[in-house]
Amino acid sequence: MQFQVPITIKTLPAGIQYGQKILLSGSCFTEHIGDRLAEWKFNTLQNPNGILFDPASVASSLVSYIKPRAFASEDLFYLNELWQSWQHHSRFSGMDKAQVLQQINASQQQAHQFLKEADWLIITLGSSFSYRLSSEGVAQSASIATAVANCHRAPAQWFQKHLLSIEEMNTVLDNCIHQLFHFNKKLQIIFTISPVRHIRDGVTENNRSKARLIEVVHHLVNKFDRLHYFPAYELVIDVLRDYRFYDIDMAHPNFAATQFVLEQFNKHCIHSNSNFLIEQVQQITTARKHKAFQPATQAHQSFLKAHLEKALLLQQQYPYLNFDEEINYFNKQLK
Repeated sequence: MQFQVPITIKTLPAGIQYGQKILLSGSCFTEHIGDRLAEWKFNTLQNPNGILFDPASVASSLVSYIKPRAFASEDLFYLNELWQSWQHHSRFSGMDKAQVLQQINASQQQAHQFLKEADWLIITLGSSFSYRLSSEGVAQSASIATAVANCHRAPAQWFQKHLLSIEEMNTVLDNCIHQLFHFNKKLQIIFTISPVRHIRDGVTENNRSKARLIEVVHHLVNKFDRLHYFPAYELVIDVLRDYRFYDIDMAHPNFAATQFVLEQFNKHCIHSNSNFLIEQVQQITTARKHKAFQPATQAHQSFLKAHLEKALLLQQQYPYLNFDEEINYFNKQLK
């Protein structure tokens, strides 16, 4: 008997390989993929603006890295004792205005340089809903901007919620992609749709939102040669298709579901030549996380020494791998 709907996933003709640079941008599911790639010691840069959900915010942030845009004092606003940016996640917020600006602009510069040299850009879109400042929001925050990437728990009356049309999303993403390809001639882009269900928007509204994202992304993938689609959304919604694969909030895929999606990502988006090295890297990173009950025993000391030697050897053989954290840990634990 067949207990899952079969799905056909296109394997990338030339998948992601070690030694390449990978920029990731978009929703929280972006960070599941990015964290796994980072754990495997790929060269990644995740969400230079922090987590972003709608296509307009993602496109705006990517275009800002190309120039790169320099943020100024008037781009920040003060709320809940913190200086904040409407274009950035709250991880950039802080009590010191100058420090917030410094962190934002340092991230812009890092993203600019990384994007210039990147081989891959992975974009995960979460929602078609965008938020714009109302006249009250503009007045209260003294903002010169109207589009908002993060609401920072400001009062609801500060915003107007807008369901982006397919035409609006096509326009903003098409323009962004043209600029990206002009800026970086070798860049390839992988689009995914986040399987996280935005239930707070409403079930019907969430489905409308996701449907628009899917339509737009497939339109773009069919238009540009260097665009690819990985069906993270379909793997959870249509293949797993069960609430036991969701967290307690019934919105976020749980660990098992996320692992399943990442296994398929590895199989179809990462070059097969990298799989052997992934296995070797995982052995070292797993050993780094191992907590021994009796760390002073000879057996554990031998375990540490063996993995230290393996990390040093791999780093020597593959200079693009960085095991500094693991090597320092093993050295500190050795008696």
